[in-house]
Amino acid sequence: MIPRPPRSSEPTTAEASAWADVLVRRRLLHAAVPTPTGQWLVQFQPDGPVCVLTGPADVVELAATTQHHIRSTRSESR
Repeated sequence: MIPRPPRSSEPTTAEASAWADVLVRRRLLHAAVPTPTGQWLVQFQPDGPVCVLTGPADVVELAATTQHHIRSTRSESR
């Protein structure tokens, strides 16, 4: 797999929010909610624990990791 190029800037709250929305709509997360402090509360399952992500970069990283896992799982099943 081709490695990701380094980012030229830090992810914004808007970018993190867009990725969080995609993850929730695709049912890869149960919930992702930003807090006033810039942290994000993430829950993978409805009855699961709530994880605290420190900021937008962690949300974008979670989306990238999830996408990588999905793609690598698909290529293994072919």
